[in-house]
Amino acid sequence: MTGVDHSSPAPIPAMHGNVPSIKAGRASGLRRVWRWRGYYLMLLPGLLYFVVFHYLPIWQAKLAFQDYRIIGPSVWVGLKHFRALFESPVFYQVLWNTLLISAMKLVILFPVPVIVALLVNEVQGSRFRRFVQSAIYLPHFLSWIVIAGVFIAVLSPTDGTVNDILGLFGFAPVPFMTSEGSILWVLVFSEMWRSAGWDSLLFLAAVMAIDPQLYDAATIDGAGRWRKVWHVTLPALVPTMATVFILNLGAFMSAGFDQVFNFSNDAIRDRIDILDTYVYRMGILGGEYAYATAAGVFKAVIGMGMILAAHFVSKRITGKGVW
Repeated sequence: MTGVDHSSPAPIPAMHGNVPSIKAGRASGLRRVWRWRGYYLMLLPGLLYFVVFHYLPIWQAKLAFQDYRIIGPSVWVGLKHFRALFESPVFYQVLWNTLLISAMKLVILFPVPVIVALLVNEVQGSRFRRFVQSAIYLPHFLSWIVIAGVFIAVLSPTDGTVNDILGLFGFAPVPFMTSEGSILWVLVFSEMWRSAGWDSLLFLAAVMAIDPQLYDAATIDGAGRWRKVWHVTLPALVPTMATVFILNLGAFMSAGFDQVFNFSNDAIRDRIDILDTYVYRMGILGGEYAYATAAGVFKAVIGMGMILAAHFVSKRITGKGVW
C-alpha cells in the first residue's frame, strides 16, 4: 500500500530519564562536602548543640501533659499542670518580672547597636578604629560569671569604684546589687556593656554594603554628614532593623537566664526571678519535671506568637519580615 510508512515507531521517552542527572547531582554534592570537610567539621559542634538542646527537647514537651514517672510509663493528665501553673501566685510574679526585664532591655538596648555601628563607621583612622572595635567586642566573649564578678566588685557599697566616685561628690554609698530599685538597671546596663558592641556587627555590615554613589549624590545635593545618616544610612538599615527586632521578640520571654542566675542574691531574688530561673528551680532543683515543662511550653508558645505577630506587622509597615 503506497504512502504507508513502515519504519519503526519513535522510541517512547523513558519515565525515569532524570535519574542519571539526580545521581550526578548527589555525587557532585558529596564531592563538594568532602572538599570543604574542614568547614563542615567546624560547623558540626554548633549543629549538635541545636539538635541536642533545641530540637530533641521539642518531642519531650509532651511531658507537660503527663505525670512523669521514673519507673513505669507516665500517666496522661491533660491540662492539669497548666491549671496548677495559672493558679500559682508565684507564677504571676515571675511572669511580671520576665515581662518587665525584657521590655526594659528591648526598649533601651535595641537602638544602642545601631548607634554604635554608626559611630564606628564614622571613625577615620584605621588603627584607632581597630582598637575601638576590639574594645567593644571583647565583653561579648566573657561569661556571665566573670561579668557578674566584675559588677559586684565595681558596685560594692564599701570599696567599689562607682561608690568611691559618688563619695567624692558627697553622695552616700548605694547598694546597687541588693537594692530592688537599682538591680533592674544593673541588669540592663550590664547587658548593654556585654552585647552592644557585638550586636553592632550586623548593622555595621549593612552600613558598609550601602552603595557609595548614594552618598556622592547626597553630597552633590548639599547634604551634610547628619543629613546623609538620616536620609541614606538609616533607610538602608530599616530591613536589618526589622529582622533583628522580630528575632529579639522571639527571645522576649527569656530575659537572660545566665545573667539573672549569676546576679541573683537573697535580697533581690523575688525582684528579678524570671520564667527560666523559675523553671530551673522547680524542675532541676525541685524535681517537678512536668510542672516545669508546662511553664517552659507556655513561654515557648508566647514567644512564637510574638514572632508571628511582629512578622506580619513588619511586613505590612515596612514590607520586610523574617520570610
